[in-house]
Amino acid sequence: MNLHEYQGKALFAEYNLPVSKGKVVFKAEDIIDACNEIGGSKWVVKAQVHAGGRGKSGGVELISNPEDGVKFAQKWLGKNLVTYQTDKKGQPVNCILVEECTNIAKELYLSAIIDRESQQIVFIGSSEGGVNIEDVAKNMPEKIIYQGFVYKDDSLNENAENIAKVLKLNDQQTLQFIPIIDNLLRLFVEKDLSLLEINPLVITENGDLHCLDAKINIDSNALYRQPELLDMRDETQEDPSESEAAKNDLSYVSLDGNIGCMVNGAGLAMGTMDTIKFFGGNPANFLDVGGTATQERVAKAFKIILDDPEVKVVLVNIFGGIVRCDLIAEGIIAAIKEVEVKIPVVVRLEGNNADIGSKILSKAKIKIESINDLAEATKKAVLLAK
Repeated sequence: MNLHEYQGKALFAEYNLPVSKGKVVFKAEDIIDACNEIGGSKWVVKAQVHAGGRGKSGGVELISNPEDGVKFAQKWLGKNLVTYQTDKKGQPVNCILVEECTNIAKELYLSAIIDRESQQIVFIGSSEGGVNIEDVAKNMPEKIIYQGFVYKDDSLNENAENIAKVLKLNDQQTLQFIPIIDNLLRLFVEKDLSLLEINPLVITENGDLHCLDAKINIDSNALYRQPELLDMRDETQEDPSESEAAKNDLSYVSLDGNIGCMVNGAGLAMGTMDTIKFFGGNPANFLDVGGTATQERVAKAFKIILDDPEVKVVLVNIFGGIVRCDLIAEGIIAAIKEVEVKIPVVVRLEGNNADIGSKILSKAKIKIESINDLAEATKKAVLLAK
């Protein structure tokens, strides 16, 4: 689950990290009061969406007059912001973050992820902040450090100093940096984060370190023990189909193709999508109905797949293990009738009672292409999608 910048900075403040004084507003007319409350003569207004690249898309603006902030809010509130990280529809802007202006001397980069290979939280630091870190990694790898940390370990200071050297911090800034790392590490562990990113972490003109941005991802599997973070969830920023699938315990990811995929098992689903690509097609989604492909789950899966207007055909690839293929076939037929599927459906069954299941599908009084060979079934789906 992702957080907005203003929510991430609220967590930063809770963990004594240096952030700008700011206020989030949901109505354009509240911008003036926010500027007055923050004080100063210059402010930054930022459209709040779950995507990077806002500045290049006009979603961040420096203002010296609160009325300009009102115009900015009127321009974006209720509209969608399109950036290089969103799809062509963009993300809806429901609120604006107003912040005091920070005098920047140098922009740095800092993030943290979970590294499965080392089984550690790894901090990534670079002296080149405010830009695409992938480009820095590709073109200037010597300016990036990857430093592993073990929570509550005596090596924290030494490891933090290693990052500080790559960031080219002076002694005074390094003394500021060590507790920042300590607090970020506590935040990461205590709030079950999967990623945090500060881009940029800046050195102000006074020589102090300051978190100018905040990107936080929370491990969705741990939300049951983070109820206060779950309350921060903004479903308007999520793909509606993905949200609906999650509510029904289905694993679904929307893609940009036109062949809907319904598969039981994540590995089989990945293999099915690879097969579609191999034969020249494009999958419209990843969808794992799980080990128990019941009529109810299949019907819900069909509804979610068909919510995508780009889908021209549905490829169902089910391996019958504990659940027999004949029962799965009956469930597929009932689900197609229930949902009133109007587009072609290609079904490939394999495993327990697959032959019986295929016979049931072939005798059904609805149009289903039952093909036991995965390659042939995929070729048929690709052909029907054209």
